[in-house]
Amino acid sequence: MKVLIVDDNELLASTMQLLLEHDGLEVMSAHDGIDGYEAYLLFKPDLVITDIQMPGKNGLEMMARIRTHDPAIKTIYMSGNLLPFWPCLEEEKKQYPVSCFEKPFSMESLKKAVAAPVAL
Repeated sequence: MKVLIVDDNELLASTMQLLLEHDGLEVMSAHDGIDGYEAYLLFKPDLVITDIQMPGKNGLEMMARIRTHDPAIKTIYMSGNLLPFWPCLEEEKKQYPVSCFEKPFSMESLKKAVAAPVAL
């Protein structure tokens, strides 16, 4: 499985990348929504793990662009505060395979979410 991680917190992104690569996954990371979209086009991942609040394009904006290519791509959103985005995330969950994590979260819960299919 190919995973794209997009987060402006480079330490968190690299930690997640090392963890998932240790589990045998192919992982690429980017540090904002603009670079994340470009990385998606080059890498063609099966899963995108993205922060919501980032400079440039946020995670929701980036995923809207990515879904013009692949509406069914599995997505895991993460944020230090999901509350302001909750109405939008609830709508996304109705249409797309989406999971959400509030930071901080355990790496074990992330690994389980990556491995589990997301039901619509």
